[in-house]
This record gives sequence, C-alpha cells and structure tokens, in this order.
Amino acid sequence: MRPVYFMTGFPGFIATRLIRRLLVGEPDARFELLVHPSQRARAERERAALGSAEQFALVEGDITQPDLGLPTSKFAELQDEVTHVFHLAAVYDLAVPQQLAHEVNVTGTRMVNAFVNSLTNLQRYVYFSTAYVSGDRAGRVLETELVKGQNFKNQYESTKYEAEVLVQELMQDVPITIIRPGVVMGDSQTGETAKFDGPYFIMRFLEKFASLPIPYIGSGVALVNLVPIDYIVEATCYLAHAAAGAGKVYHLTDPQPYNAKQVYELICRELLGKPPVWTLPAGVVYAALSVTAFRKWVQVERETLAYFVEQSVYDTAQAQRDLGAAGIHCPDLRSYMAQEVAFYKQHRTDREKLIAVR
Repeated sequence: MRPVYFMTGFPGFIATRLIRRLLVGEPDARFELLVHPSQRARAERERAALGSAEQFALVEGDITQPDLGLPTSKFAELQDEVTHVFHLAAVYDLAVPQQLAHEVNVTGTRMVNAFVNSLTNLQRYVYFSTAYVSGDRAGRVLETELVKGQNFKNQYESTKYEAEVLVQELMQDVPITIIRPGVVMGDSQTGETAKFDGPYFIMRFLEKFASLPIPYIGSGVALVNLVPIDYIVEATCYLAHAAAGAGKVYHLTDPQPYNAKQVYELICRELLGKPPVWTLPAGVVYAALSVTAFRKWVQVERETLAYFVEQSVYDTAQAQRDLGAAGIHCPDLRSYMAQEVAFYKQHRTDREKLIAVR
C-alpha cells in the first residue's frame, strides 16, 4: 500500500526536513500538507522545491477549526487514504500570549486528534511535543512521565503540556509516537537552520559586546539540552515506522548535555575567538532584559534565560535503546558547534531568520 502522509506544520523547517528524509525510504509516498491560508505563498515555493504537485498536495485549512477547516469532500477523501499523521503545527514563541497559545497548541491538537480518530487506515500518529512539558520540575524526568503537578515558565510550555495530555489519552486506541525534542539547533554537518532563536540569542548578545572582556552569566551549573535538527529528523522518521515506536514517548535530548557555562564558553570561543573572563550575576542580566530598549538593542528574548537555569535532567533510556538498534545517536555538541556558529555568521543579517524581539 502506497503510504499517504498527512502533515501539519508545513512549510516549517522541521516539517520540510522530515518530508525530504521520508522520501529517501519511500520515494513514491504521497503527502497531504495542511497549510494555513497565511502560509500559502511560502508553501507553494517550498512545494516547488520538493517536486511534483501530484505527489505533494497543499491542503488549505486551519487546525483550530472543526474538521480542520476542510471541505466535506476533502475530509472524507483523507479519512480513507491517510496512513500516517505528523502533527507539528504549533506556536513556538516563548513570549506568546495565552489566548493564541491555547487556541493553536491545545484546541488545534484537539481537532487533529478528532481527525486521527476518524481515519480508517491509520498506521501511526506522530505528535511533536517538547521536553519542556516538564515545566519547573527538578531532577530526573522520565519519558514515561507527564502529569506531575508541575508549573510552567511560559504559555508555550503550559499549552504544549495540555496538548500532550490530550494526545496521551488516545494511546490505548491509536498507534501513537510522541516526540519530545530539546532545544533544536541547526544541522550538525552544515549548520543550516531556519530561525536564529534559542542559543542563537547568545550569539546575538555576545556580538554586542565583542570588543569588551566577556562575562559569564551566573554560575552556569544547570544543564542545557541542545540537539541538532538532523538527529531529530533521522530519529523521528525511524521511530514513526518502527514497531517499537508505537505507544511510546521519546526524549530526543542530548543524553550527555553540557552545562550552561560550558555551552556559553563554547559559543564564545567559536564566535569571538576568546573565552569569557569574569562573571556577571544572572539576576543583573534578567533585570536588564526586562527593559524594552535594552532587550531590543541586544535582540534577546528575556524568556530565553530560563532555559539556561533549567533544573530538569531528561532521561533518554527509551530513545537510546530503540534508536541504538538502528545505529542512530545524538552527536556531541562540541563536534558541531563550529558549523552552527559559521552558519550564523554567514546569515546573521538575513531578516527571515531573525526573531523579532518585543
């Protein structure tokens, strides 16, 4: 049976990379790509780069609407034909307002779940969550854990948590694989990424003070979980088809993460050619980033700092066991940071990659 993939989140970077990887193993697969009307023009450009319109159909709709905003005839067609669902569409902005985050991340997932429940030939439902559904938990977090009374650092975390709860409620009846990535970096070989967020904010921050003695920010003992996009894509495509992947949750995080001080120094050396030499209290930087003018000048979201004092330690036992059988492993950060920084330096003025800081 020719596989038919239904995917939300196109033309996003991860979705596009997933499609390209899936085609390696299944060149004749068909893709039904749900696209919000606001993304139509960009989606057309990305589809043209992928191949024929017959193989890659753009389906205009809205995950927040009943039946995903699709015409009745199209919805019925998909019910009979779709074999795999990849749900990636979400609002990822750490500073997102609560109403928008809930509408897209929670209501949207509820509507996708209803669609999944109506499919007659479903082989796998792959849901993209985040490791940070752990919220403010401290210590080791297992892949088998979710509801632990945690609080959350922002609306992104809380709504992704609510959404994963909804997906897990289907696991007894639907073959589901839940992916919980850490902070996603660019490609480990080329450095390619779509947006300069997360650790790239550090690069933007450091460049503002390149001519001065660079400080460390706080003690930096907390672990930082960075993973390259190619590891996420390779692992997801394998787990989406492996029998072992059904009914499981996977932390696609670094099994041997560096702490914040090590990551900061590694970036500093690669970007500026020198290490930090003194320490600035983290509270001072947080207070400075609370000032709009300073935040916009350094081009750093204040919410980013929370991920460099993270107290959670993500257990990857299931991921390492099931991916190890296929020879898939997360590369060491030191082996690819140079590529990440080089790509940033080459594209740092590209407006499409810059995150607007409010």
